Amino acid sequence: MMNPDYIRFLLLVLVFAATMLAVEGLVSWIGNRQGVGRAINKRLQMIASGYERGAILSRLRRDTGDDLFLSMGVIGQFGIKIERMLHATGIGIPARVVLIGMIAGTLFVFFLTILLAALSGYSVNLGLILMVGAFAFSIGIALPMMILARLGQRRRKKIQEQFPVALDVFVRGLRAGHPIAAALDLLTVEMQDPIGTEFGIVVDEVTYGAELRDALQRMADRWGLEDMHMFVVCLSVQSETGGNLAEILENLSGVIRERASLFMKVRALSSEGRMTAVILTALPVLAFTGLFLLNPKFYLDVAADPVFIIGFTGLVGLYVIGFITIRRMIDLKV
Repeated sequence: MMNPDYIRFLLLVLVFAATMLAVEGLVSWIGNRQGVGRAINKRLQMIASGYERGAILSRLRRDTGDDLFLSMGVIGQFGIKIERMLHATGIGIPARVVLIGMIAGTLFVFFLTILLAALSGYSVNLGLILMVGAFAFSIGIALPMMILARLGQRRRKKIQEQFPVALDVFVRGLRAGHPIAAALDLLTVEMQDPIGTEFGIVVDEVTYGAELRDALQRMADRWGLEDMHMFVVCLSVQSETGGNLAEILENLSGVIRERASLFMKVRALSSEGRMTAVILTALPVLAFTGLFLLNPKFYLDVAADPVFIIGFTGLVGLYVIGFITIRRMIDLKV
């Protein structure tokens, strides 16, 4: 019969070996995860995860099949605005899905509120329909649009700050002897999101046969930034007339930085007006929505009054006029 101490020793050795293998596997898994996480931008993360280049390009470029949808008159114009917001935020959901979701959510909130009001004993009249319609519109469309606009504004500001740095990296690549395509590829591995991924889209489009100027122009159109349009113009002029591209882009980087400095001064001087515009735009919608959720009787008890119908309609009209006026007042061009 085997000695119990010997059996105990073998069990301890087996437990130790199993623990070592488990720790080694865990360390290897964490190392692989961190290796993917250290990818400097989203495009490199997708490449490290094993996605094909064509699938990466289609996903980052948001080839979601919305072309027919975006050409549908007024709905298409609203869809184009949502598409630009979604691209600015980096969200990969198709614009048609977001728009259909907002419309469906608005209709759901509208009919559900009408049903609850009718079950609570309120008569369905024009005032109630106007009130509930405004509430449903605020919940289903206004608030999501405010959130998307805010997220897009943050990412847009970041890409504006990154663009002069990207030009400096591009210039250093040109002066080191790299051709234009190689210097652009350098940006895809040196720059963080969102500018790194945007230049990655340009490089992939050129790889699949697009003209460099067309790929850069599409990038500028996606963001609507004047700095990117100037960059495209510089490349176009240099390709036709010749010249020192590195020196041209270095001067452009300096101009963009000076323009950004002037723009920040203007923003500082107009900060009070912009904050007032934000409050006057968002506060009425938030206050109306919150009060309706917390105490709907405050509105529903007077919804049948003819004076309320006239006053509420005029109030909505004045809000729209004020919104458009404020947007024009704070739309500063530098």
